[in-house]
Amino acid sequence: MEALTKDLLVFVETNEDGTAKNVGIELLTPGREIATKQGGELAAVVIGYNCQAAVDTVNAYGADKIYVVDSEEYAHYTTDAYKKALIAVIEKYGPTSMMLGATNNGRDLAPRVSCYLKTGLTADCTGVDLDEATGKVAWTRPTFGGNLMATILCPDTYPQMGTVRPGVFKKSEPVAPHAEIIKEDIHVAAEEIRTSLLEVIKEEGGETVDLEGADVIVAGGRGVGGPEGFETIKLLADAMGGVVGCSRAAVDAGWISHAHQVGQTGKTVGPKIYVACGISGAIQHVAGMSGSDCIIAINKDADAPIFDVADYGVVGNLFDVIPALVKEMQ
Repeated sequence: MEALTKDLLVFVETNEDGTAKNVGIELLTPGREIATKQGGELAAVVIGYNCQAAVDTVNAYGADKIYVVDSEEYAHYTTDAYKKALIAVIEKYGPTSMMLGATNNGRDLAPRVSCYLKTGLTADCTGVDLDEATGKVAWTRPTFGGNLMATILCPDTYPQMGTVRPGVFKKSEPVAPHAEIIKEDIHVAAEEIRTSLLEVIKEEGGETVDLEGADVIVAGGRGVGGPEGFETIKLLADAMGGVVGCSRAAVDAGWISHAHQVGQTGKTVGPKIYVACGISGAIQHVAGMSGSDCIIAINKDADAPIFDVADYGVVGNLFDVIPALVKEMQ
């Protein structure tokens, strides 16, 4: 497909109540920077039903143009409906580049769209910038099991597409709304939608953990020793007004649910404070939390790699250190 503009387009995913998911708003931050470097504008596309709240939020965070597809058939995410709507917007307005959140829906939608448009897609990015030498978007993502970071260019086809993990970028400060709101009347016949939502089943135990939106995360790893060790982790999380996270090792051992996992195969987070307790600091875990404002590591191994990325480190047994910290806070 030929690019008609130098704009960067951000797909802003909506919740069923018509509000915007955080990742779409987060992507407006690098989107603004890259759009400016490309010599274009920052555009957003909002698809949903009764989604004016999402449009208002996108406008408040600095988009220049907002394409709105608002109709009942988009009340629940379906691949067929969202694919048709998004392709129609892209073909009509021809952005040079496009970003989507690497959510469950984003990971489903992006490859369908890129395949139809015969363009490249870089998935699960943890960094994005504009390559000055080529003028193309440089997408950075983990590779070889997270042991290396690869930077990928899509030099010949448009739009240049990538999915970016939630929590990698932070929301910018709100600005005076100035976007041009463009409503698109795009409909999909019922027979074109091959799936339907029958029932919503909550995750086992009904547990939901907002790691991506948390300001404070206290995470435990193999060093907690077992499921009972997370009771100590929770004491510190509660004292700091935070939530409990974990490494993959703790999930694989069956000590805590995957809903708490931070890292390459879990959530990417960027809290104000991240406390890593008994976590060695493998690159797969660091890839998911290195964007935290302040990282505090507690580990009895003074040579643990986690201390290489930590702002503050405590060498000691977490079962001695954490109770002492909690006592001081109380």
